[in-house]
Amino acid sequence: MSQTTASEQEPAFIEVGEGHGARRIAVRARAGSNPGSASGAPGSASSAPGLFWLGGFKSDMTGTKAIALDTWAAEHGRSCVRFDYSGHGESGGEFADGTIGRWLEESVAVFSQFCSGPQVVIGSSMGGWMALLLAREIAKRGKAKAQLAGLVLIAPAPDFTEELMWKGFSPEIRAEIETKGVWLRPSEYGDGSPYPITRNLIEEGRNHLLLGSKIDVGCPVRILQGAQDPDVPWKHAFALVHRLPAEDVVLTMIQDGDHRLSRPQDIARIIAAVAEIG
Repeated sequence: MSQTTASEQEPAFIEVGEGHGARRIAVRARAGSNPGSASGAPGSASSAPGLFWLGGFKSDMTGTKAIALDTWAAEHGRSCVRFDYSGHGESGGEFADGTIGRWLEESVAVFSQFCSGPQVVIGSSMGGWMALLLAREIAKRGKAKAQLAGLVLIAPAPDFTEELMWKGFSPEIRAEIETKGVWLRPSEYGDGSPYPITRNLIEEGRNHLLLGSKIDVGCPVRILQGAQDPDVPWKHAFALVHRLPAEDVVLTMIQDGDHRLSRPQDIARIIAAVAEIG
């Protein structure tokens, strides 16, 4: 097993998109060293699934949850792939140019290039939406070198651009987005500086809405949701569960949990959900 810690690991870079739309995406891919890991024996019945991390809106692959999962993967000889969306972390591109479709394209590209064998896809907040969209893209493509073993969704935010942003914005904010093309939203995260919500983000997001119909992901799903989450209300998680198949979908409500779910006890629950899938 590589002894390189998550913080020491240098990223690889891939180009996603073409021409003026190309962007440089930073990826950290840890190979599995256990003989039963996904990278050690792709597709075998005894393969322990690899981990594929999908972060949230305005977050990056060096957050508490991503590092904890990478560390756990290293300790158990499991492969783990993390990356930054364009406009996030160490990847190129401007955040203001980002859309759900653009970030989905990057997610599919990284998954296709760096993953093999069964994978547990872990998506946090916006990453939960990405995970569901990724599952749909994988199903469309049929047989591939990497498959889904399961989804672990942390405070998942499918359709957030419409349900949690646009529908909740005041008429004044909506008017600013429609006329100026952007509104600077105050932030309680990161360095606290406001960040742009663009008209393109809202309008393009409507091409990827999921909550209006059945969502068939074809694998087990584990959802962890904080009841005290101010950003993604617990009712949003219930709306998602209602659209998922009845079999092998488990929602864990954490009564005192917030949106981050990054406390040691939250991390332990996330890792337990990953381990339960395989």
